[in-house]
Amino acid sequence: MRSAEQVTFGGSGLDRAAELRGDIPAIAALLQDAATRTILMWKGKPLVAQSDGACALVRLPLDHPILKEARSMPILLGREDGAARFAHDISDWVPDTDLSQIGAFVDKSVQTHPTLPADHGFAELRGVMTVLSTRDAELAATAKAIMGWHETHGFCARCGAPSDVTQAGWQRVCQACGGSHFPRTDPVVIMLITHGNKVLLGRSPGWPEGMYSCLAGFVEPGEAIEAAVRREVWEEAGVRVGEVRYLSSQPWPFPASLMFGCHGIATSEEITIDPNEIEDALWVSREEVMDAVAGLRTGLLPARKGAIAHFLLRNWLADTLE
Repeated sequence: MRSAEQVTFGGSGLDRAAELRGDIPAIAALLQDAATRTILMWKGKPLVAQSDGACALVRLPLDHPILKEARSMPILLGREDGAARFAHDISDWVPDTDLSQIGAFVDKSVQTHPTLPADHGFAELRGVMTVLSTRDAELAATAKAIMGWHETHGFCARCGAPSDVTQAGWQRVCQACGGSHFPRTDPVVIMLITHGNKVLLGRSPGWPEGMYSCLAGFVEPGEAIEAAVRREVWEEAGVRVGEVRYLSSQPWPFPASLMFGCHGIATSEEITIDPNEIEDALWVSREEVMDAVAGLRTGLLPARKGAIAHFLLRNWLADTLE
């Protein structure tokens, strides 16, 4: 696809400065550099500034007093305009607000910190991803994914001993057995399955009422992307798929997936869902999807904007999958 890198979280061209991760003196110098800035995260939510409909990722100087609440060493995200960008986590901070929406499918809450301006707040990335710039989105997604990995991988998978953070946050090393561990990314296929003028959509339990999206599933060990597409569609919906081709990818830090967007041609139409996999599946015509996107069809909500499913469906409607 000519527009493959236009998907949310992709295409900003961030210089990740990987060559600096193991250079301890260089990292120390960057942490003292007045041009260095950091991205602040709280429970997976990035700090953004919102006003008059605009939204931007906040970059704080390293002498900001809020960083005293950081729970661990900063993570090097890369370079931006020649200056280093780190990420700090202050998830131990407890805001004096209602936290009932934290972890919900749709979290519209924003947490504000007393040391920050009133228009600064921690917002759910899913809710702001479509209004962030491509660079802001990539930085936020990277910070969320790498911090989520550290949150769940504090112990060595080989011997169970605590592991230490190294490589500016991009590796963990076990001092007990010498094991090295690297950030995890889970490969997931998400597929636009078509049959003539129709597309196959499904919904998972717990989604907002009427919301449907492309089918998706994890790639198994020893499995090709094309094989995973055919297997997942058969397992979830009982539909056979023939030709499969890759279209585009999307980093998806919820918590740490890489989505492989594919187009598959169905060779059968009859649907037999596995209720352990999905709640419902149906064939929807191009015209019906157009009406749903335009808000003219009740009972059918399209995939959320910013997700690769929405990107694939939009390009299918526009006949720009090539």
